[in-house]
Amino acid sequence: MFRARTVLGSIVSTVAVVLLAAPAAVGAHADQVIVLPGASSTEGIARGAGSTFYATDLFAGDIFRGDLRTGAVARFIDNPPGRVAVGLKADLAHGLLFVAGGPTGQAYVYALDTGAPVATYQLTTGPAFINDVAVTRTGAWFTNSNAAELYFVPATRTSTGPVQTLALTGPAADTSGQFNSNGIAATADGTRLLVAHSGQGAVNIVDPVTGASRKVAGVDAANVDGILLEGRTLWAVQNFSNQISQFQLSGDLSSGSLTKVVRSDAFQVPTTVARFGDRLAVVNAKFDTGLPPTASEYEVVVVDR
Repeated sequence: MFRARTVLGSIVSTVAVVLLAAPAAVGAHADQVIVLPGASSTEGIARGAGSTFYATDLFAGDIFRGDLRTGAVARFIDNPPGRVAVGLKADLAHGLLFVAGGPTGQAYVYALDTGAPVATYQLTTGPAFINDVAVTRTGAWFTNSNAAELYFVPATRTSTGPVQTLALTGPAADTSGQFNSNGIAATADGTRLLVAHSGQGAVNIVDPVTGASRKVAGVDAANVDGILLEGRTLWAVQNFSNQISQFQLSGDLSSGSLTKVVRSDAFQVPTTVARFGDRLAVVNAKFDTGLPPTASEYEVVVVDR
């Protein structure tokens, strides 16, 4: 997810070096680029039902919905000024879309089918950059890049909330970096969380009951941003490195080994990732053009995994 302490202020200081994209890898399919029409920025992407995807307009706070198969995409949720949309996840079981609200300290919940607002949560009034979200069977977890806390919003078919705050201990509680906890993923049963730590270039495993954490040994990923966990396979987006690293984790998630690195000439500071079969979809945040970014267009890039 986005690595920022404020949207327009100290965020600028985070960009030190821009790494050029490596040559595109050879795969079974050509890389696909889908433009988000009229987007002023982007940061988050999530898979919906079938080939549907959702993507955020970071600074406008809007949400796009598209079809990876046809390439069709349009603005789905047009929010009033003042909202920020960072990471997001679709909760298919409960028909909800959860969106992280960045420096507002808020989280937003929308109806997945219509885009109608369901709830707004003030997760914290303290230091905040609500960065990413992971969905479990019982609700959604949010990270805060500026505080040693996670937030859980329970969800059922009829209601959401109230918010629960989880204080972190161990390496995930480190807030000494410009950016700290960032991307988040949950195991299928929701009993363990993986949280990317941008300042450490690492991923930590977190107990969702106690908040205790430890580093996942062997998972080293400079510029780590969004992550995706499926079974024992972990994908880590490395934004300014312009690549996605794939790791195979041990059964208890305590360690992992690098199995593949995915690159593309079309990557321009990708931030988050969703999987569609044998393909991975990322959004190009283009933070290398400035903060806020100044590119003329923003895209979803689809590559072989």
